Amino acid sequence: MVVFFLLFFTVYSAINYYLFIRGWQALQGIPALRIIYLIVFLIAALSYIAARSFAKYLPLTVYDLLTWIGSFWFAYILYVLLFILLFDLIRAGNHFFDYYPAFIKNNYVAVKHILFFSVFLLSTAIITAGYINTRIIKVKNLSIEAPGRMSDLKNLRIVMASDLHLSTINNRKFTQDICRIINSLNPDIVLIPGDIVDDKSEYLPTDGKALGSIKAKYGVFASTGNHEFINGVSGSAQYIAKNGINLLRDEAVLVNKQFYIIGREDSSKSSFTGTQRKTLKELTSALDPAYPVLLMDHTPFRLGEAAANGIDFQVSGHTHHGQMFPLNFITNLIYEVSWGYKKINNTHFYVSSGVGTWGPPVRTGSSTEIVFVEMKFL
Repeated sequence: MVVFFLLFFTVYSAINYYLFIRGWQALQGIPALRIIYLIVFLIAALSYIAARSFAKYLPLTVYDLLTWIGSFWFAYILYVLLFILLFDLIRAGNHFFDYYPAFIKNNYVAVKHILFFSVFLLSTAIITAGYINTRIIKVKNLSIEAPGRMSDLKNLRIVMASDLHLSTINNRKFTQDICRIINSLNPDIVLIPGDIVDDKSEYLPTDGKALGSIKAKYGVFASTGNHEFINGVSGSAQYIAKNGINLLRDEAVLVNKQFYIIGREDSSKSSFTGTQRKTLKELTSALDPAYPVLLMDHTPFRLGEAAANGIDFQVSGHTHHGQMFPLNFITNLIYEVSWGYKKINNTHFYVSSGVGTWGPPVRTGSSTEIVFVEMKFL
């Protein structure tokens, strides 16, 4: 856990320093604006860290404000960094090939001023559009077939909503909207494969209460995600259970004597607790093979393991499909499935882009989704 936070702060500090210097250089010749820039930059860059570090000492309104500012700053970091890297690449090319036109050469300081404000305005436009996109919740429909074996069940209406990331950003209204959509789908069962919370439980006194309004024939089940561990897994687990959700932590339950649900601990467990999660073989070895098996595993690594252990359907999240363009290209490289459906042998998989957001409430590379699955048993 110490290594995780040390790495985060090192990378975060280095990127912010680079952005600050390049912005400072761009404002050459405008000393008054440089002072304003320095103040605004420090507030933006330190807000999220200050909110998390001093949460217990801050009034709730101040904590919320700092969190909102800091969260949006993550999005500005990405897009301002991309613009600056592009301009630095062009500048490096000019150093070797001298292709700047006379207008730029003769008005270099003015051009830097224009680029500074253009980058800010373009980034703001992109981020605003991305924020609007996060609040448009789409319903993804999926139909799959699996052997029913000895189960009498003919079909199962599953709603999957991953990565809620409840926080002051993804707040009470956000949660109520999710629950309203879930209930409108009339699910038999609701699965939430991890990252329900994005803050410590003591700072989420009411946001999760709406989760208790979800109506499903067989109930609501969840597994842990990495953010449950980041925010203290004990408190997170208590908060989740208190709000009417059956949290399965390396556990399997037989639902209505018809099918199994397995909830795996997230693969990050060892990093935060020093202990390993159970293997999928351990979790399935005692199950009656006469019944179908559904699996919640937050991080979609080693999908072949589920196929090798008789899982009929695995649901995952975590990736957000990159959340912000062009990060979806990176998640496509890291994960076998960054988003969407895949079948390996007789096992179905769905990796959701999630219904909430981590960090900035901005989606430019993926959509906010709730997944409705019509599972038919043959």
